[in-house]
Amino acid sequence: MADLAWWQMTLIGLLFVWGGFVRSGLGFGGAVLTLPFLLMVYNAPLVYLPIISVHLLFFSGLTIVQAHVRARGTTRSDPGTVNWPFLRYALALMLVPKLIGVAGVLTLPASVVSSFIFVVVGVYAVSYILQRPFKSNSRRVDAGLLMLGGYVSGTSLIAAPLVVPVAASRVARHELRDTLFVLWFVLVAIKLAAFAWTGVDLQWRQHLWLLPCAAVGHVLGLRFHAYTLRADTAVFFRVLGVGLLAVSLVGLARMISQLLH
Repeated sequence: MADLAWWQMTLIGLLFVWGGFVRSGLGFGGAVLTLPFLLMVYNAPLVYLPIISVHLLFFSGLTIVQAHVRARGTTRSDPGTVNWPFLRYALALMLVPKLIGVAGVLTLPASVVSSFIFVVVGVYAVSYILQRPFKSNSRRVDAGLLMLGGYVSGTSLIAAPLVVPVAASRVARHELRDTLFVLWFVLVAIKLAAFAWTGVDLQWRQHLWLLPCAAVGHVLGLRFHAYTLRADTAVFFRVLGVGLLAVSLVGLARMISQLLH
């Protein structure tokens, strides 16, 4: 990213603030609600994915540790906030599709990966606008959503809208956030290991300024999370859905235009 214009660097920094805000404010969606915008600024998935992966590892780990410390401070009989049986079930279904997805993002052209991301995010956006997110109604549907989520996570780190409905139907409310954070931690660690093993640039220099940007968003998101516990967020998700759909359509149009020329 060293050859980018100053306005592109500024937009990227602001988008990582946004990503940190969404991640801590909603508990998921930091990648799905940020990556399409990043690709509009600079179309290079393999530049952003390692950075987002490290941020997810750092902030999910930090959140889990903080929750554990708070739990120990309140009661010694607290059973914890991570549902380990669900994690074993989910990982057993997601691991192989995850590895297939990782292989895809490493071998496919950037234009193909970007187009795939725009299509998936567009579908997610429509579900937000209609207030009909993906729902799990059976064990087979659960398994299918988790396997598809594993593949999508391997390609682009935007699997949350597929995985969250399954987790919500099987995990107690007080366990949901930390259980998901542990799941993301494991899946992202696999992806980062694959990146390192295949020689992908992990963009360590960019972390020096993008990690503080994400930290600002993280702190703001924690305050927003406290607010959402008391307010209806349906309007918020609908607005996000409209914005994401517009960006996805513009992004796909841009990719088609590049292919035609």
